[in-house]
Amino acid sequence: MGAQLKQSGGGGGSRRRRGRRGGVQPMAEINVTPFVDVMLVLLIIFMVAAPLMTVGVPVELPRTAATALPSETEEPLTITIGAGGEIMIQTTEVPREDLVNRLRAIAAEREGDRVFLRADGAVSYETVAQVMGALNRGGFSSIGLVTDVNGPAFDGPDG
Repeated sequence: MGAQLKQSGGGGGSRRRRGRRGGVQPMAEINVTPFVDVMLVLLIIFMVAAPLMTVGVPVELPRTAATALPSETEEPLTITIGAGGEIMIQTTEVPREDLVNRLRAIAAEREGDRVFLRADGAVSYETVAQVMGALNRGGFSSIGLVTDVNGPAFDGPDG
């Protein structure tokens, strides 16, 4: 593991040349094998130890009389666009020209600005974009698009 020493001078025999300090000079090569072995051992130690450091410590939390943080206490607002272009807020049909005014009135009464938008697959993209713009003007900025989970997967533009 230590540095190896070599004798200076050419071949053997009595004509050996010695350096200025006793004839032995340090070898100028580094043995890399022990270094690689140590690095691989450290790598394995860190690979085993890293997942163990992320585990939380089990703690019994104290009980208090405080109320929980506010969460989704109100029913989510759902806007539906039917196949014929009719727009419904929850289950009530709303004329398109009255949509923004109704949404502003609803937004004034609600705590959150989350709304779910459902649209029939036959509805044009333009209609969906216009309704999303009306939702934004009505005070709803968090719009979630609802899809069918069990529907067909997207196979590309060819179908």
